[in-house]
This record gives sequence, structure tokens and C-alpha cells, in this order.
Amino acid sequence: MPKGNKKGVSKFFRFTSIAFQMGGTIFLGNYLGEWLDTNYNKDFWKKTITLFAVFTSMYLVISQVIKVSKEDD
Repeated sequence: MPKGNKKGVSKFFRFTSIAFQMGGTIFLGNYLGEWLDTNYNKDFWKKTITLFAVFTSMYLVISQVIKVSKEDD
């Protein structure tokens, strides 16, 4: 296998894992917020924590993409 192709496959798996990490972070944030809403009879935890999870996952995605692009240089 040529060296360039192996590097491309590695990038593919890294970006795929980033997508799963983003989905998992948002799912867990939503689940935690729903649990807090149910247990404490409030209506704002689910929205607040899910939004925080979205921002956190976007930060992680951007930082990992920057890291991958710096490795290419």
C-alpha cells in the first residue's frame, strides 16, 4: 500500500471518530438534561445542557480539525 494512501485512510478514520464523538457528546448532554428535568421538575435543564453539549462538541471538532491540518504541514 502506498504511503500516501495509508495516510488518507488514517484521516478518514480520524474524521469519522470525530463525528461519533460529537454525536455521543450531544446525546449524553441531552440524556443528562432530560434526567435532571424529570427528577427536579424543571423545564430548562434539557435545553441548557444540550446547548452546552453542542458548543462543547463544536469546540472539540474544531480543535481536532486544526490538529489534523497542522500535522499535514
